[in-house]
Amino acid sequence: MNFIVYDLEATCWEGNPPNLVQETIEIGAVKLNRYGEEGGTFCRFIRPVLNPSLSLFCRQLTTIEQPVIDRAMAFEAVVEDFKDWAGVYDEMDCLFCSWGGFDKRLLIQDSCLHKLDFDWIDSHHLNVRRQYHDIKKWRQYKGLKKVVNLEGFEFTGTYHRGISDAQNLSKVFAKYIDEWRY
Repeated sequence: MNFIVYDLEATCWEGNPPNLVQETIEIGAVKLNRYGEEGGTFCRFIRPVLNPSLSLFCRQLTTIEQPVIDRAMAFEAVVEDFKDWAGVYDEMDCLFCSWGGFDKRLLIQDSCLHKLDFDWIDSHHLNVRRQYHDIKKWRQYKGLKKVVNLEGFEFTGTYHRGISDAQNLSKVFAKYIDEWRY
């Protein structure tokens, strides 16, 4: 079993206007084996189609600049590379793990937008935030950065960047590797 600890960044606007649809602009992931040992990373940017220009709010939040997005590949190509890297097509099982349910919902939404299959993520996903808070018996959700620090790790990289958030989440995930229910 491989655990694919991943995080997405998406198009965003201050106040989340209801008429604008978010799309994935970055997939960051860390592959962990059943012992919590790292087996590689994945980081790719995606060019959105509905709103191809990033808002100032989004650029400031994620530190992702417009020229990077302009040069990025389409969702279909990047998600295919991601599935291949993760081992979806291999004989070894993989479980996709994210901090909350947003990332899974966004992958499904983007797959529907691009008329792609999404069963690879729909039934193979673990909501780490929910289970972590159950383990701790906490009623109120805490953010990833706070949890990383509470667990005694230094938050490294850039907050709200897919690869950095995935790398930091993987520290917490590996610490509790034997406690996740899937």
